[in-house]
Amino acid sequence: MVRISKTAAAALIGVLLIGGVMAGHAWLGSETEGTAVAAPGEAALLDRGATVFRQCAACHSIGRNGPDLDGPNLYGVVDGPVARRRGRFAYTAALRAVGGVWDRARLDAWLTDPQRFAPGTSMPFAGLADADDRAAVIAYLTSKGPQTPQP
Repeated sequence: MVRISKTAAAALIGVLLIGGVMAGHAWLGSETEGTAVAAPGEAALLDRGATVFRQCAACHSIGRNGPDLDGPNLYGVVDGPVARRRGRFAYTAALRAVGGVWDRARLDAWLTDPQRFAPGTSMPFAGLADADDRAAVIAYLTSKGPQTPQP
């Protein structure tokens, strides 16, 4: 069972109910993406997610058509297949064995402790202990994909 704070849960539910209409943060991508008008709480959640994602940006790009770095590009990762989205990226056998899709619960577990989620993965990241940070990163990742309405 994944536990997150009431604040993070409410914010994440808000993002899911709105349907992914979120502000863009082009400075992390390879293309300028459209900016949609976001509700104040939603915009704050996405801003927090973009800030926390800076840790991830050391190894991952997130823009549409962005390159794979030390880690795969994460554009469209939410609800995408685990370890099969980027055909040229060399995913570990440990992560390929997990299978399935990156739904929000799996992303939360992965971001909490990648080694516990997929023992033997090569991702050199200890995880995010703060549930609110994880919820913000997941909301931010959700905003970066083809399911996000473009103006």
